[in-house]
Amino acid sequence: MITAHYFVQTFDPTENTLRKHEVIDFLKQQNLDFASGMHFTVAIYREEELIATGSLDRNVLKCFAVSPKYRHRGLTNELVTILTKEAAQTNQSHLFIYTKPKNRHLFESLGYHAVEEADDVILLENKTNGIANFANQLSRNYISGKSIAGMVMNCNPFTKGHQYLIQKAASENDVVHLFIVQENRSLFQTEERIEMVRRGIASLDNVHLHCSGDYIISNATFPSYFIKDKETVIKAHAQLDLKIFAKQIAPALKITKRYVGEEPFSRKTAIYNQFMHQILPGFGMEVKEIPRKAENGTAISASHVRELLMNNEMEAVRSLVPTTTFDYLCQWKKNRRER
Repeated sequence: MITAHYFVQTFDPTENTLRKHEVIDFLKQQNLDFASGMHFTVAIYREEELIATGSLDRNVLKCFAVSPKYRHRGLTNELVTILTKEAAQTNQSHLFIYTKPKNRHLFESLGYHAVEEADDVILLENKTNGIANFANQLSRNYISGKSIAGMVMNCNPFTKGHQYLIQKAASENDVVHLFIVQENRSLFQTEERIEMVRRGIASLDNVHLHCSGDYIISNATFPSYFIKDKETVIKAHAQLDLKIFAKQIAPALKITKRYVGEEPFSRKTAIYNQFMHQILPGFGMEVKEIPRKAENGTAISASHVRELLMNNEMEAVRSLVPTTTFDYLCQWKKNRRER
């Protein structure tokens, strides 16, 4: 409980760099990192000593730390209360916490509920039946078929490579459910990416487009500040994300196959794909990894398209994206110039 001996500072870490670096140093003492993307931080002091902190990134509470000698005094409860009130100011009522599994009971005692647990991370939410309600709503989109596949893509932007992979899945299955990752840290916002995909798959009647929501975890938003080893971070992300997909999302739509493109450029994504082959068959799901579509002997990459786009090499972009995407990108660049 906060007493007269403590005082609380709240600040935006993107603006108050002095306080931010103080929090970074404090977290390092607890063997933690300060995650990127935070817009609100709480720091609790006793006299001049920083003794506890926590931060907020949209609807995810992150970077909790309490000095060992001040634990078991209700400071985590105080941090959660302040962060929850701040989230409410931006109409964020459905909140999530990623933490080490050993902290599960601490956050459950504060009203959070486990969504899924992996070896090195657990995801909790503040709604009692959040994941069950999400799966129930998703099941209303069930479409019968002998063969039902699922895909998860970012499409930043939507390329001929994405289109090829979707066409391949559509030709081999009665129904394909395509989830576009919901996160706004890409060059293109979620709504922009969905619109490019929608235009590019308009002729594929058996492909059904979904926004991923909060339960398909983006690589960009997965918090790894409490895990030091990079391979362990990838494993933790893969285990958590794939277990939620296999146990909640796939059953809701009766998905039995997951399609994914081969990854020749990103080691992180390639390792994630390896975990997909290890994890999903254990839940009765088949994984189909499709070779990337190539242009002039080189696999098409969305990151390469973004580079060309930023360098105004539009003719090179044209060869790598569907006509629908190219038209969208031309209008997008025109809108940016006029702002």
